[in-house]
Amino acid sequence: APAWLRRLCGQLLSERLLRPGGVQAVVRGVLEGTDGGAGAEAAALDWRKCDAVGKILAACPQQCLSLEDYYRQVCPQILDLLHIQDKVAARQFQRVATTTLLTMAREQPQLAERHLLQPLLAPLRRCSEAAELALEDLTAGAMLVPEAELGSCVEDILKVYVVGNDSSSLLLGSLQSVLGVVFSLYSFAKQNVSYLRSPCQDILLWFLEKAEREQSLAVLEGLARLSSHVPTLHPQCQLRVGSEGGAAIVVGETISDEDEALYQKISLEQCHVESLVELLSHCQKSGLAGDFFIHCLKELTQVAAEDEAAPNPAVEPGGSLLELEQYQARQGRKLLVLQLVAALCEGVSDTVFTDIVQVQEFLAAVLHRACAHPAQGPGAAAEAQTLAMAMGLVAAVLGGAAQLKSSDFVVLKRLVPLLEELSRTYPEPLTQELASDLCIAICTHGACSPGTVGAAADGVLGRGAGVGAQSPAGVPGTALSPSSPQHRHGSPSAHRDRSKEQSTCREPRASGASATPCANGLAPAGLQELLVSAYDPQPPSRAAALRRLASMVTQRDPEALGIQEKLLQVFLENVQHEDAFVYLSAIQGIALLSSEYPERILPVLLAQYECPAQGTEDTMAAVTRMKLGEVLMRVTRALGDMVFQHREPLIGAFLRGARDPDSALRASSLSNLGELCQHLGFQLGSIIQEVTCCVTAIARTDPEAEVRRAAVHVVVVLLRGLSEKVTEVLQDVLRDLYRLLKHVATAERDAATVLHAQLALEELDAAMRRVLFPSQTLEKKIVVLP
Repeated sequence: APAWLRRLCGQLLSERLLRPGGVQAVVRGVLEGTDGGAGAEAAALDWRKCDAVGKILAACPQQCLSLEDYYRQVCPQILDLLHIQDKVAARQFQRVATTTLLTMAREQPQLAERHLLQPLLAPLRRCSEAAELALEDLTAGAMLVPEAELGSCVEDILKVYVVGNDSSSLLLGSLQSVLGVVFSLYSFAKQNVSYLRSPCQDILLWFLEKAEREQSLAVLEGLARLSSHVPTLHPQCQLRVGSEGGAAIVVGETISDEDEALYQKISLEQCHVESLVELLSHCQKSGLAGDFFIHCLKELTQVAAEDEAAPNPAVEPGGSLLELEQYQARQGRKLLVLQLVAALCEGVSDTVFTDIVQVQEFLAAVLHRACAHPAQGPGAAAEAQTLAMAMGLVAAVLGGAAQLKSSDFVVLKRLVPLLEELSRTYPEPLTQELASDLCIAICTHGACSPGTVGAAADGVLGRGAGVGAQSPAGVPGTALSPSSPQHRHGSPSAHRDRSKEQSTCREPRASGASATPCANGLAPAGLQELLVSAYDPQPPSRAAALRRLASMVTQRDPEALGIQEKLLQVFLENVQHEDAFVYLSAIQGIALLSSEYPERILPVLLAQYECPAQGTEDTMAAVTRMKLGEVLMRVTRALGDMVFQHREPLIGAFLRGARDPDSALRASSLSNLGELCQHLGFQLGSIIQEVTCCVTAIARTDPEAEVRRAAVHVVVVLLRGLSEKVTEVLQDVLRDLYRLLKHVATAERDAATVLHAQLALEELDAAMRRVLFPSQTLEKKIVVLP
């Protein structure tokens, strides 16, 4: 076009642009004739036009007096483009608005932040902890951010930041100022039914992915309330469910009851921790979850060190109030870090580490903690087990030395100083020796791998054969044998003596008046070593031996089957061990042994379940009986249809367990009873009266809510499993069960129990309707006339 025509068109366009509603009129005029077609060429043309319009809007015309004045007039109209309701044109207008905003942010960051980003984020900043709110002038329940405004703000952020996908420092910095409020909204939406959960999650994940790793870790630390890097929701603000599926922010009421306020605070912190763990479960492939887990472990070590160095002003006289507050803040931070580590271990521990660097950093954090704080005091057992598992993990990594590269060994060599310090300073001789052997294996790139390394790997991987260099017998018991020439410091001899003493002292309990599991002549050499290792003081070695014994039972090894009674005693004694890795291995062994020989093993298990070992505390006995209950249920699942011949002893044992003084055991027995009914196909025979009477009495009279809940759950399982047969099988007790459920639904205080009762009533109602009003079916009959 001629120059005069371009100049005249530019003047007319600029004049129209600066009028009220001019931005929308210009965009409609330029995009007229393009409807966002689905074809590739149409889509490319559409994108080019939207990009061109965005650049036009971002450029200040010559007719405008100042750039500040132009931004003041145009920016509110650009934000209005995000709210176009016309579905046909909404996508194009949103593209134009996003392109214009990102272009302005690149060219004029200060003006864009003042006139675009701050108004865009204003609803969230209004209720942020950093905002200066005169909340004392507002009454409780006053609306700060209405539902429609909050939902529109979250959607706009999603369109501009996530869809626009421009990770400039300006955009990331502006979004970081409201991430705490977005996270609170995400946590709130996660606990309720709200459409805001998905966009809030997308916003948080986008920031964590696009930001630098240090910035992402700082934000996660702020979201976990460990730092003030991220302003959170104002403590006087409260989220409420909206009528349209969203949420609104109001001024919260002040809770006068201190106990209620403490409960609300703890519940909110627990909810935030769970939401953070779920958010991190989506960041495992990028390695962010692993880095944050390691960061929390380092923080735990640092907090523990500060806690030991700082005196307790509550104990020492003359402590000031400020010191007391600082001490309480440190204790609260320590508890929060512990809660985070526990939640991360439970939620994302299976695939948290993505490369060997993260594994090395995790191990370094654990070993540094062991060097700084050797296991002592009331938590010494847990600390020792954690260290043993960490060193076993190092051994397991070294066990795959053939797959490791030279660069991997460069990373692992960072652990050598910590392992050397452990070998010099740790009070346990076995740990000193294993640390020294691991140093040798790392420095020689796995070429020289002492037997202790293979035994430690066995303990972590839960198998008998070690990874890497194997001991002569191939079992953990011989891996620590003093016959190995690589062992030093004299500690293997001490371990051998200690193992012999321990196996000797356990002889009376293991088999009574008969020969012991480690007696010569009753078991071959390899099996004897496994039986000795089943009482090893180190939990990994003990669990590995138990798993190996269970594997021999599965493979129907004749040597193992010849001493099945002794194997049962070994497994039963290890069920009482406090380490989960050990007693779960023992439970698996008993279940396998019982499924092979149910007629011999089940009577022994039922006797142990009903009458625990004498001399044990009530709490310990109840815990052991619950573990045996898990064994019985595993056996029931393994037996399948063969469980019918053992029906009455099993039901009788669980009914007697439902009358135990310990509430946890009563609930466990009822849960096992419900599952047993399912495996029996609800063919309870004449015992149905006893089951329903027991369940009815417990649901009405038991003082513990969890036990009443379990009793009502058994009724739910019966009704749901019987379905149309409910009137046939339960015809004698159906009226009593109905009255019980109505009583629970109206008089019960526990909400979960009431919910179970309502579900049971619904199942009963559906079953009765199917019986009374069967569905009409049309049948076609062909009759042959004579």
